[in-house]
Amino acid sequence: MVHVRRSFTVERPLPAVAAYIADFAHAVDWDPGTRQCVRDGDDAEPAVGARWRNVSVFRGRRTELDYRLDRREERRVTFTGTNKTATSTDDFGFEETGEGTRVTYDATIRFHGLARLADPFLRKEFERLGDEITRTLPDAVHAAVPS
Repeated sequence: MVHVRRSFTVERPLPAVAAYIADFAHAVDWDPGTRQCVRDGDDAEPAVGARWRNVSVFRGRRTELDYRLDRREERRVTFTGTNKTATSTDDFGFEETGEGTRVTYDATIRFHGLARLADPFLRKEFERLGDEITRTLPDAVHAAVPS
């Protein structure tokens, strides 16, 4: 299992930040590896159970995961993505601050079968991606959410 945790502040109000993140289609704007993320179903505001098909490139390889919105609360949003190789959980916590919203991002990747052997070798790459998200996610929120 690989776990990455990062926190950063976004100069936007908590409800707007949480709503933006709750639509996982926006991952194309903030996740460095995501190339495509399309929601299944209607365009209504995402609710628990909503699903997305995510296409990413990781270490030069294309991978697809099916993501589901598992939790959508005022101060927390959680997605779970699965394919035959891994289960990925992206958990976002939100806290109001004087400057806007403090976002805590927890990503956990559990590899299945023989892929589990790759854990120690991939940890550094996931840490690097976590560092990138501390820049790309605030930039995406600032561009998409009015102040």
